[in-house]
Amino acid sequence: MVSIEDLTVEFGGFTLLDAVSFVVNGKDRIALTGKNGAGKSTLLKIIAGLYLPTSGGVSLPKDITIGYLPQQMLPTDQHTVSEEVEQAFEPLRKIEREIRRLSLELSNRNDYESDPYRALIDKMTHHTEHFRMMGGYHYRAEMERTLIGLGFARSDFDRPTSEFSGGWRMRIELAKLLLGKPDILLLDEPTNHLDIESIQWLETFIATRANAVILVSHDRAFIENTTLRTIEIERGRIYDYKASYSEYVQLRKERGEQQLRAYENQQKKLSETEAFIERFRYKASKAVQVQSRIRQLEKIQRIEVDDVDLASLNLKFPPAPRSGSYPVIAEEVSKSYGEYPVFENVTFTIHRGDKVAFVGKNGAGKSTLVKCILNEMDYQGKLQLGHNVKIGYFAQNQAQLLDENLTVFDTVDQVARGDIRTKIRDILGAFLFGGEASEKPVGVLSGGERSRLALIRLLLDPVNFLILDEPTNHLDMRSKDVLKTALKTFDGTLIVVSHDREFLDGLVDKVYEFGNRRVVEHLGGIYDFLEHKKMDNLRELERKTPDRSAPADETDPLLPNKRSYEARKEQAKALRKAEKALAEAENRVAELEEQITTLENRLATPEGASEASLYSAYSLLKTRLSETLDQWAELAHDLDLHRMYSK
Repeated sequence: MVSIEDLTVEFGGFTLLDAVSFVVNGKDRIALTGKNGAGKSTLLKIIAGLYLPTSGGVSLPKDITIGYLPQQMLPTDQHTVSEEVEQAFEPLRKIEREIRRLSLELSNRNDYESDPYRALIDKMTHHTEHFRMMGGYHYRAEMERTLIGLGFARSDFDRPTSEFSGGWRMRIELAKLLLGKPDILLLDEPTNHLDIESIQWLETFIATRANAVILVSHDRAFIENTTLRTIEIERGRIYDYKASYSEYVQLRKERGEQQLRAYENQQKKLSETEAFIERFRYKASKAVQVQSRIRQLEKIQRIEVDDVDLASLNLKFPPAPRSGSYPVIAEEVSKSYGEYPVFENVTFTIHRGDKVAFVGKNGAGKSTLVKCILNEMDYQGKLQLGHNVKIGYFAQNQAQLLDENLTVFDTVDQVARGDIRTKIRDILGAFLFGGEASEKPVGVLSGGERSRLALIRLLLDPVNFLILDEPTNHLDMRSKDVLKTALKTFDGTLIVVSHDREFLDGLVDKVYEFGNRRVVEHLGGIYDFLEHKKMDNLRELERKTPDRSAPADETDPLLPNKRSYEARKEQAKALRKAEKALAEAENRVAELEEQITTLENRLATPEGASEASLYSAYSLLKTRLSETLDQWAELAHDLDLHRMYSK
């Protein structure tokens, strides 16, 4: 479908991409990987036609469409959410306007037997069929499903886009791209602006409805669930693996080992050759051999070893004073912004050594509760910090508090204590500040670089209670591995606000879910929580409101003891109800299809074709059929869940 041919990009004498070539096929799902600064985003922009390479190019077939979601964008604020997203359907809306125009023209004519009239009828039929085949009768329902999948409420649809934060505006742009169904979808860090539920929805969309996809992401679970091919950029070259990300990691390791062995063998050979030259350089009898060896050295293609993976760096937190047994106790904590309640009556206890995740939709109050714990904003209720609690806090704005006059190295050296000072350069390298980058002044760093630097400082500060708010947004996978390994060995208490499932997996042992103005505690890791959420959603379809005065073990229909008979009874009842609802929907579909067929037969006659009201009725029936088919699909999915759950 798309061919990238000998593509070279140079910046100020530095070669970012060196004669890169590969082909993107029709249904490829490609993960583009590599260090920060390797050229991933630049390559996406070139494919999208936003940048020109130094040499080489991108060959695209005629009429191919490309959708590109950048990391950052400058959104417009002239429309509501619905109006903005509906722009994705402009080709459909153009046909819809033409159908209305033709319908009006037909209603004003009476030359039923003339050739121009028949031509109008043919044109009307063609546009109507094209509109139907393109999904024109249910595109608004599809738009609603997409917006809801990305975390919007129906009440948001008519709000101006100017009322939303930058992250939510990026979701609006993502919705437009997905609904436009481009031939190639280019996504640059799409999960940075999504919560866990929206990420899972996007995974399903890409797997079932997208065409070719090339994406850049530091969310390992997202990449693993969406891609089947991995292209790595390393030192300006590419390595193309027809494999998922987890398979690529293993293959890359094997490649590195082979590369290292070849490098060592070549170095040994070079050393022996150079020793021979040095030994016999001035001996006339060996002059021919010496010159031959010198020419050999000049012709040898030197093997370069790719950058060493520093994810194995053993970074440990410095020892900190022991805190009290309960670092945080919350009792009936509530927070509102004006008349809008963020959360109400939140009660929980965090024990010393707990590693806790705060998860939930954006705007559900995760960061707000963190600021309440830090006493940075007022609230109702009681929040009590334990004895001798020393908090280390990381949020994106922490990066703005760094001294801009210090170098990267000096910024870290200020807080390092003891033996860790001997490893500062290794630590900086693991977080992408290796070599000359460690001597950069803080004032010239980008926002992402400052965030990484603030995180390093926090890791070296002796605290016993860490609170991290989206710490992985600006970290590549190797740096995330370093951070995660360090946090797993941290013997203090941890709260981490994150949507990165792979990062949270194996790190946290408790999950607090934010939503509907509540905070619900779930014991276990992040995947235990996600599995529990699926079960919860299914239970809501089936369970009656329990009698809260009854003992807990007698109110849960899923318990296999006292309530097993009642549970099966409720499940069977719910299954019958779902089957009946699906049958009714099928009957409505059949009735509507019969009415549409009757109307199409009338429209095929000269008399019927002249009645404008018939076209309106036809359009209305088509819309109702589309909506009913959508309902039927949802009911069929629910029935499948019921049947699975009843086994």
